[in-house]
Amino acid sequence: MNVTVDGYVAAPGDDLGWSGPPSDEMFQWWLDQELAGTLSLYGRGLWEAMSSHWPTGDQQPGVTPAQAEFARNWRDTPKVVFSSTIDEVGWNTRLVTGDAVAEITRLKAGDGGPMRVGGATLAGAAVRAGLVDAYEIVTHPVLVGGGTPLFTALDSWVNLNLVETRTFPGGVVLTRYETRR
Repeated sequence: MNVTVDGYVAAPGDDLGWSGPPSDEMFQWWLDQELAGTLSLYGRGLWEAMSSHWPTGDQQPGVTPAQAEFARNWRDTPKVVFSSTIDEVGWNTRLVTGDAVAEITRLKAGDGGPMRVGGATLAGAAVRAGLVDAYEIVTHPVLVGGGTPLFTALDSWVNLNLVETRTFPGGVVLTRYETRR
């Protein structure tokens, strides 16, 4: 998840302008993470943002090789979108309108590979249900003062082990944690 220093994934009005375009190095890191996953889980908001660009992202003017590969992988990777307000999805995607926690629990119990959860509301539900094994938090050096928080109220503490930190151009910092069991 991309987040501001003060803990928001979106500024007021769902403004994402603070994150700016990623550096080539940062974008390559995101691509590597996406290539390692076998299933992407999206909340409605992130799904709408991703599906508005990536289906044809490899056909845009000035696209880099990494962006073209990301677009192809995005189309090819199976996806599940959790929403009660949209009616239709495409691009190798299944829509779930019911209980997200129950569906993520079912998917996690299966024999598939790594899943990636995107979207603050969906991720928050997965965190509260104890379904998240690792956190990759990409902190951008900006304060926005309000908006959509990355973490909402939890029922109990979640203890984490620091696995990795890495600084990218522009002062963007990746922090990777695993859940301490």
